[in-house]
Amino acid sequence: AVEFAGHREYVPGDDPKHIDWRLYFNRDRYFIKQYEMETNFVCHLVLDVSASMRYGEAAEQKLLYAAQMATMLGYSIIRQHDKVSLATFDDQIRGVVPPSNSMAQILRMTDHLDELAPIEKTRMSECLIELASRMQRREIVMIFSDFLTDLDRLEPALQQLRYHKHEVVLFHVLHHHEWTFDLDGMIKFKGLEDVDDEFLTQTEDIKAGYLKVVGEFRQRFDQLCQRNLIERIEVDTRRD
Repeated sequence: AVEFAGHREYVPGDDPKHIDWRLYFNRDRYFIKQYEMETNFVCHLVLDVSASMRYGEAAEQKLLYAAQMATMLGYSIIRQHDKVSLATFDDQIRGVVPPSNSMAQILRMTDHLDELAPIEKTRMSECLIELASRMQRREIVMIFSDFLTDLDRLEPALQQLRYHKHEVVLFHVLHHHEWTFDLDGMIKFKGLEDVDDEFLTQTEDIKAGYLKVVGEFRQRFDQLCQRNLIERIEVDTRRD
């Protein structure tokens, strides 16, 4: 969309369809109407609400932290008169708050977030493909997740978003323990997405192997993002 910005005198080569004929009849000179392009955009906030996002206590819980990030970004976007939407998913799309630039949108978003119960597994690639099919023109898509998923299956979903010219930003949200394995002693690890999965071990025995795997995952993830011109931002929920 465009809006009128002013006039300037016609010069050879200008498109005659922009001549202001009313001004010509009043002043007997040719003037061109000038316009400014409106810069409003739509930003889609996409939040992973699967069971693995439950990890962490109080304000350091991944889901709470990611939800606060999404809400604050939504507020900032609306303050500059742009539209924002919210979608949540785990093994399926749990809810969609359609785009709006009204401040009431923040209340709609927080109401939806308050209703969520992170108990299901993740089917990220399938959900992102479905969401991509609902988006129309070129927009901005911000995804908040721990991305504990198969990168080979995730890449085609991200490529579909990029194919439609969307700008994609990934907020890779992990608890401090998951980034650094800052744990000591004998610990029983319990699965969040598979409640029957338990593993009792001395943390010293697996720390080096764990950090090696995490480092390799980060490297593969960075390469995926570089191939597809996607921005990835690492987030530690222990940091403000």
